[in-house]
Order: sequence, then structure tokens, then C-alpha cells
Amino acid sequence: MDIRYSCNQRDFKRYTTEETRKEFLIEKLYVPNEVVAVYSHVDRMVTLGCMPTGEMVSIDKGIDVWHNFGTHYFLERREIGIFNIGDEGTISVDGTIYELGYKDCLYITKGAKEVLFASKHAEKPAKFYMVSAPAHCSYETRLIKIADAAKKPLGSVDTSNKRVINQFIHPDVLKTCQLSMGMTVLEPGSVWNTMPCHTHERRMEVYMYFEIPEDNVVFHMMGEGNETRHIVMQNEQAVISPSWSIHAGAGTSNYTFIWAMGGENQAFDDMDTIPNVELR
Repeated sequence: MDIRYSCNQRDFKRYTTEETRKEFLIEKLYVPNEVVAVYSHVDRMVTLGCMPTGEMVSIDKGIDVWHNFGTHYFLERREIGIFNIGDEGTISVDGTIYELGYKDCLYITKGAKEVLFASKHAEKPAKFYMVSAPAHCSYETRLIKIADAAKKPLGSVDTSNKRVINQFIHPDVLKTCQLSMGMTVLEPGSVWNTMPCHTHERRMEVYMYFEIPEDNVVFHMMGEGNETRHIVMQNEQAVISPSWSIHAGAGTSNYTFIWAMGGENQAFDDMDTIPNVELR
């Protein structure tokens, strides 16, 4: 497991491009039949990727659960949200099998002991993207299909940010301890996300960009509003955003991204918006 320690905004101002990428960017999420896991000490969030190609893969494969979490199994004191951004796949949770198509989501509550990933077709594997947060109680494991997500159209063509926010793991959809996740789809001709940008001091966030066409990139903006930096991101890469950092992006094409939040609350209007003209 890759461990990332917390960086403060004062030191971040002196980071080089390479240091910024090593601290916040998760470049490769998918290795056949392995679990890629990145543990961030920012709110103790874990970002994972799994691409099973010919076998069932356990969520804790290659992870020393006792050493990293001090627990007997991965979800003993954690909850997790899982999206499938690949071909058809299945997730077995303590013997119950859930089928996930493209862009479907599964929330697994605290206390699930056995979680196994598989693809329907080895030559066209599923790609499971996951974010896990600490949890203090159990709710209900639930499958949310893309068709059942709460859809919130926003933006306009005039501002190049016409998009639909699909809320999956969200207080309006189901109860969780602290984890919230959703998927934002930008329409053709739109390239900006999360503008005007903001910070939320009481929550961190992880973005994972995908559906970026070949030879295109997304410029992910981060840092304090008066001292911004960027990370150039490619398809199926994720980025960690501390509470003090803005999190917005502009692509050379339209794209889709999955956002995940965890922290003190789930109040989505609890944010500090920064007018565009005040950005530096």
C-alpha cells in the first residue's frame, strides 16, 4: 500500500511539478488481478483500483490489514464506495453477489468481512474504482445503478461547463457514516468542472478522471485560491485534494469524473466559494 502523508499549504507553495505529482496524483490504478491502494492521511481516506482478468480478487489482496489499519479485516471499521468504469463485473459481499455494469455503484457498509471482485469476461475486464473512509456504525450495503442516481443538471454551453452531476452515495439517496460519492459528466463542448471553485475546510475530496479521449488531458487546479497550481492528468488517474485546496479542472476535451468526499459533515453547501476574478 502506498502511504501519502499530509502536506500543509505553506510548504506546498515551494513544491516542484514532480513533488506535486508524487504527493497528490495517483497515476496507475489498474494492474491485472491486483489491488492498487493509496492511503492518504488526509482524513484517512483510501483510494483503490482493481481489474480482475481471470480470477476472483479479494479487496485486501497485497494489503497488510493489521499493519495498515490495526484491524482484522479491511472493512471492520470502514465503509467503501465502488464504481465500475470497465466492462461487466460482479462483487461478492459475504456471499451476496452484486452485478455492476458500466458506471454502476455499490456502497458497502462497515462490517463486511469478505469482498471479492470478478469480471464477467476475462478479455473485457471490469475496472473497479473505490474510495474508503473510516466509519463508526453500519447502515445498508446497496447497489445503485447509473439509471437510479439522482441527476442534477448544471452549467451552460456559454460557460463551457454544461454537465450532469449524478449523486450515488449521497444523503438524498442513502445513509452513510461520512462517505459521499458521485459522478459528473460533462457534455461535448464543455471542459470546465467545479467553477466557480471553492474549498471546504471540513472535508477532503478525491477526484478520478476518466472518459478522457486518447491524446487529451485534464489540467486539474489545486492549491489555495490566491496561490494556485495545476497537475496535468490523463485518463483513469486520481488526485487527492486536502481541505485547504481548491479542486477544479479544465480539459482539452469533455470528460467524466468521480468525486468522493469525507470529513466532518455531509452538508454540500458548506463551502467557501472563491470568485473567479480573485483567483491567482
